[in-house]
Amino acid sequence: MNMVQIILIALFVYLGAIGSIVGNTIGWYTLGRPLVASFVVGVIMGDVSTAMLVGVPLQIMYMGNVTPGGAVAWDLSYATYIGTAGALVFGKGMGTTEVIGLAVLFAGIGGLVGGVMWNVSYALNLPLNRVANKYAEAGETKKMYIPNVVFGQLIGFACRFIPAVIVLSSMTAASGQGDFASMIPGWVTTLLGVFGGMMAALGMGIILSFLLKKQYHFAVFLVGFILVTYFGLSMMGVAVVAVITAILYFTVIDKLAGRE
Repeated sequence: MNMVQIILIALFVYLGAIGSIVGNTIGWYTLGRPLVASFVVGVIMGDVSTAMLVGVPLQIMYMGNVTPGGAVAWDLSYATYIGTAGALVFGKGMGTTEVIGLAVLFAGIGGLVGGVMWNVSYALNLPLNRVANKYAEAGETKKMYIPNVVFGQLIGFACRFIPAVIVLSSMTAASGQGDFASMIPGWVTTLLGVFGGMMAALGMGIILSFLLKKQYHFAVFLVGFILVTYFGLSMMGVAVVAVITAILYFTVIDKLAGRE
C-alpha cells in the first residue's frame, strides 16, 4: 500500500464508526459493515474481486456482532477494513481459502486494536460532559456543538485514524520484507485454508440460528440445499420452486379450512 491508500483506508475506519457527521445510516450501519468496507478497500487498492471474496465471509462472521450498553469487545469498522487490507497485501499468490483465513486473522488484530481505542475514546470523552454542563448552566445552548461535535470528533478521529495509519503502515512495511506467501510454512497456509473454509459453515450456522425456529423449517432448508447441490438449480430456480410450493400449500390450507 502507498501512503495515499493508507490514509484513505484509515479515513474510512473513522467514518465507519461515527454517527454524528454522516449519520448512523451512512456511517456505522453502512460504511462500518464488512461487505461495504471490503468493497471500499477493494476500490482503493484496485482489487475489488478479491476484496469481495473476503468481504462475504467477514460479513457473515460478524453478523451476530452486538454492542449491548455500548460495550465493544471487537470494533467492527477496524476489524473489517484492517482485515480486508491485510488479506490483499499479504495474500498475493495464495488460494481463496488461505486469503479468507488471512482476512480473519488480520480482522482479529484490527478488531482488538479498535476495541481498545473505542474504550480509550470513551474515557477521553468524559471531561466533555463538564464542558457541556458549563454551557448548559450558563444558558449558552448555541455553544453545545463545541463539546459534542468539535471536541468529540477530534477525539474520535485521533483514536481511529491515527492508530489505523500506524497499523496499516506497519503491515505495508512488513510486506516489503519479501514474498510473504513463500515465507509462510506449509502447515500455516494449510491451517489458514481450513480456517477460511470454515467461515462459510460458521456463517450459515449463524443465519440458520436466526431463521430456523420450528422443526419443519429444517426440512425446508434441506430441500433447498438438495435442489442446489444435487439438482444444480440456481438460486433463482430455487426461489421460483419455493414460490410455487408456497402458493400450492396455502391453497390447500384454505380449502381444508373452508375459506375458498
